[in-house]
Formats: sequence, structure tokens, C-alpha cells
Amino acid sequence: MKQDNKQRKPLLLAVCGKGGVGKTSISAIVVRILAENSDSRILAIDADPSVGLATALGFRGNRTVNDIRNDLIGRIEKGENENRQALLAALDYEVLAALEERKNVAFLAIGRPEREGCYCKVNAMLRDIIESVARNFDYVVIDGEAGIEQVNRRVLATVTHLLLVSDASAKGLKVIETIGTVAGVAVHYEKAGLILNRIRGEGEKNRLSLPPAIPLLGWVPEDDGIRNADIAGQNLMEIPPCPAIVSVRAAITVFVN
Repeated sequence: MKQDNKQRKPLLLAVCGKGGVGKTSISAIVVRILAENSDSRILAIDADPSVGLATALGFRGNRTVNDIRNDLIGRIEKGENENRQALLAALDYEVLAALEERKNVAFLAIGRPEREGCYCKVNAMLRDIIESVARNFDYVVIDGEAGIEQVNRRVLATVTHLLLVSDASAKGLKVIETIGTVAGVAVHYEKAGLILNRIRGEGEKNRLSLPPAIPLLGWVPEDDGIRNADIAGQNLMEIPPCPAIVSVRAAITVFVN
């Protein structure tokens, strides 16, 4: 799963779906699979305010983009003036300093915004910086909130691949259908696909009413290995191979190539 190094545009993959369906575990497994090729550089972005991807990948996630944003807004509210060039340089430095790296994987947490109100220029500058950073990687995997619009507004203006995750619940599948409808109108992407998570066999999968407009990439079984790792807060990059990892690999191999 290696892109041509001459290709400047990274593959930008956003993982979205209803809360609680296992987006973070799927995101971490995707990062693990992509990182198996040591020639590929992967940027993992945690855009979910719970910042669970840090634990799943074995990073700390201490300094977030929203920490940087909130500090800047605080300075603005105090009346501190900085010219745009100096401000961009400072923000660029702070975002790069917030990156955590291990081998060929880097991690960046967006975090939870603590200051309300419209700071559109600040948000736009930070998003531009994140997009600039992303261009240094072959793959960018974003563990997003429920909808793709939050990813576009807070992280990257566009994504190339939209990976939707649902469990067997009617609520989870309804959220997927809604995201697919909204994204089909408002978001430009090259591919979209659905992974079903925590499925109890082929029979259960066949009974589900799936959104017809979203291709099914595959299904992931309930897996005690993943469940026990989640309970223990264990790094999914280092656990032994298990059925969930095998299933995700089969689902995304064609999707990201």
C-alpha cells in the first residue's frame, strides 16, 4: 500500500460514523496496516474531541491544535497585535511542535474547542497549516466526529477517501445514510465506502438494511482481542494479529489503492 513518492498529493482518509460504533479502533487499525510499509509516511489526526486515537496508537496527545487556537484567541482578546506573517510563522511552529512521531507514523490531536464564538480567520489559518503539514505525508488518516462537515471545517477542506463505520444498529446505519447524503452534495471526494463493525457473522450482516448508495467494503467481527485492548487502554499498533485486523486489511486494501 505505497503511493508513488513523486505524487505530491497525499491520500486523505476521513473515518466517520455514529459515536460508539468503533471509529477510533478502525482508524487505529487502518494506521497500523498502512504503517507496515516502512517507506510510507502516515499522519494520524484525532479530530474527535474525546482524543481516543492517541491511546489507541500509543501517543500522549498532550498538546492539541485547539490548545494552540485557544492560546491565540486569548492573546487577541487581550489586545495583543501581531502581523499576519509573524502569526503564521508562530502557529506553524506550534503545530509542528505538537506533532508526535514514532517511526513512520506522526500524530496530531485537534482537541476540544474551549472558547466559543466565531474566529474564522484563526480557524482558517490553522486549517491551512494542517493542510501544509499533511502534504509531507503519503497517507493522512482522520478519526472524525460523526459527520464529515466537522472534518472539513476544523481539519482539512477536502478529503479524498470517506470511510464510514457502523455497527449493526439501525441508528448507526441511519447516521451513515445521512452522512452519505450530505457528503454527496457538499463534499468533494474520490471514494466512499462502508465498514460494518462488531458483526456476529455473515448471517447478521445479510439481515441488515444497508444504504444502497454507499459501497460495502467489508465487515469486521466482534473481536475479544480488540475489546480487551480497549478495556486495558492498550496500543492497537502492538497487539498480536487478530480477526479484526485481518478483516480491516481485506476491506481497505482495494479502497486505498
